Amino acid sequence: MKQKFFLPFLFILSNALFAQDIYQWKFGNTNGYKYKYVLNDPTQAHYYTLSNGLTVILSVNKKTPRIQTLIGTRAGSNNDPKDHTGLAHYLEHMLFKGTDKYGSLDWSKEKPLLDKIEILYDQYGKIPLSDAADRIKKYHEIDSISGLAAKYAIASEYDKMMAAMGSQATNAHTFLEETVYQENIPSNAIDKFLAIQAERFRNPVLRLFHTELEAVYEEKNRTLDNDGRKMFYAMMPNLFPTHNYGQQTTIGTIQHLKNPSITAIKNFYNIYYVPNNMALVMVGDFNETDIIKKIDEAFAWWKPKPITAYIGPIERPIKTPIQKEVYGPTTETIWLGWRMSGALQFKENVLLEIVANILYNSKAGLIDLNLNQQQKVLNSFAFVQNFKDYNVFIMGATPKENQTLDEVKQLLLDQIALLQEGNFDESLIESTVANYKRDRLESSQKIDVIGNMIMDDFIKSKGEAWDKQVAIIDAMQHLTKKDIIEFANTYLTNNSYVAIYKRKGIDTSIVKVPKPAITPIEVNKNDQSAFLQTINKIPTNSIEPVFVDYQKEIQQTNIGTAKYYYTQNKDNSIFRLYYRFNVGKWNNKALALAINYLPFLSTDKYTATQINELFYKLACSYTINVANEYTTVYITGLQENFDKSVALFEYLLNNCKPDAQILKQLIERTKKQRNDAKLNKDIIMQGLSSYATYGRNNPFNYVLSNIDLDNIKAEDLISLLHTLSKYQHDIIY
Repeated sequence: MKQKFFLPFLFILSNALFAQDIYQWKFGNTNGYKYKYVLNDPTQAHYYTLSNGLTVILSVNKKTPRIQTLIGTRAGSNNDPKDHTGLAHYLEHMLFKGTDKYGSLDWSKEKPLLDKIEILYDQYGKIPLSDAADRIKKYHEIDSISGLAAKYAIASEYDKMMAAMGSQATNAHTFLEETVYQENIPSNAIDKFLAIQAERFRNPVLRLFHTELEAVYEEKNRTLDNDGRKMFYAMMPNLFPTHNYGQQTTIGTIQHLKNPSITAIKNFYNIYYVPNNMALVMVGDFNETDIIKKIDEAFAWWKPKPITAYIGPIERPIKTPIQKEVYGPTTETIWLGWRMSGALQFKENVLLEIVANILYNSKAGLIDLNLNQQQKVLNSFAFVQNFKDYNVFIMGATPKENQTLDEVKQLLLDQIALLQEGNFDESLIESTVANYKRDRLESSQKIDVIGNMIMDDFIKSKGEAWDKQVAIIDAMQHLTKKDIIEFANTYLTNNSYVAIYKRKGIDTSIVKVPKPAITPIEVNKNDQSAFLQTINKIPTNSIEPVFVDYQKEIQQTNIGTAKYYYTQNKDNSIFRLYYRFNVGKWNNKALALAINYLPFLSTDKYTATQINELFYKLACSYTINVANEYTTVYITGLQENFDKSVALFEYLLNNCKPDAQILKQLIERTKKQRNDAKLNKDIIMQGLSSYATYGRNNPFNYVLSNIDLDNIKAEDLISLLHTLSKYQHDIIY
């Protein structure tokens, strides 16, 4: 492990932080295959290493007859060659194009053409960008040969095979340290899945290269128009002036995208897509004894190779604040970022996780209560971005009308100062741990969440740190207020951050990737390779549906005039309660505003801040959604706190008091958000779609006008809230 500049003061935490006696690695054997697992791991993940080095991580979950699968390699844009950035990401796209066995009508005739295209791209890359005429001429040659090769290509054959077996959420992603391919398959499709994936990675063919290149160009151009992406791209090189985290973007530079190399992509694949650098994660409904043997047999062809991992340089400490500006059409925003020790530094990471949640948790963090609750900014937040070598902690906020970014920055720094001075209630630590525990309990039943957590740990530690992940809640419980104060004063200093000012304006620095002239191609979408036909013939056992007998499984009764439906949660100790009221914004445009007003309101007994703190201490949260015809209240939390949680919500709803000043602030913020929405392309598209579907009088525009907002009274909104429970409704528990 590399030495870091983050010299540990180690916070004087007890040895119990590691909980080694409770979360030890243990060893087992399935069908002759040895595995290791972590004691008391709720996911019961079993870690196998096959003879060729492939890591296989299996977690049985019988909740539904499906399996979340992820195949990942510990190589991302960090590993791109300096002269071919964006290569890992482009390879990810190409892993959907097939092999010599599928995706082709006639491989013997297609291969010579693809070989020729590879040579032409190498020649194209050697022509200077300034020599436009020669580049156009060479690309025309590439385009011509590509058109001939396309006559043998069968488009989307991988997607067809996965869809035919019932796979869902076919996708992949590339980031700084990883490339991961995912599928969610039915439990009776294991044999088909393994056959396809074993073939997929055996000999991928980079066919239809120039048309996919156009898609990558478009993806790059979209990022140049995305203000959030621009802020991230401005933040990273200033936090990491030498490490690839800041020096290489995932999609790559425009210069490198203009000179793609099939040869370089093949070299990348041969270096990093080897079994000893990869993992197959499967979470779901399967027989572990059978499946591990099938996986071993399916991937037996794969041979290991020595891997030279990317070892980034040690960054020097940031000693004075760094400020940078980016411009774009959306509303002004500011981010503050601090560089932290990496994901493998367990003690520091436990502290960073708890500190981030104490600052912001969407309920009762310092940012939540002091900035969002008090409406001092339009909105504000904080989050952690985890990487292997370093982590990044980011705080951000959007200003209100007539508020400067510097004023917002100071408000954010003031929250850090509260931590450094110890000016926070120590019970917030206990509450944060309880809420973290609740979130883990909820996610433990979601096979996609479990799979991604396991894969993320493999990418960062090759699975060696899973015991720490399992132990993190217990580790948090041993933290003290002193630990938090020392951490904040050591890492979150006023001279070690990068500030990115996102200002409203025209970005004159944007130079988009020009798309070369591409002749439309015809691909054989309706044809099938012999491999696809073989896959379709693999027998599958039928999955017998288990129908819910609603009369037996869901109890029904009445509470007054309300229908009450309830059933036991047998998965964990989390309760979920829904109230569904037969009233929506069609009935009253002001209802949505009243619901937005509620979290800022006090009662005779509690202030709004105290109410949020009480919900957080109970590890309970509520959300209210106002639809066109219905309003749904959703309350969830730890079952042990059910009575107190529900009583607190009903008390708030029935006893909240009007506050004209808070309403005035809320209306000002609402108007600012509306103005900002006019600059947001996604929201503009929503409005246009609604207009195209319904005309001038459409659901998107069915809201209170600004004049209506100015004339509304706090008492009117309070009346809506106090009478909500009197509407006919159903209760689901």
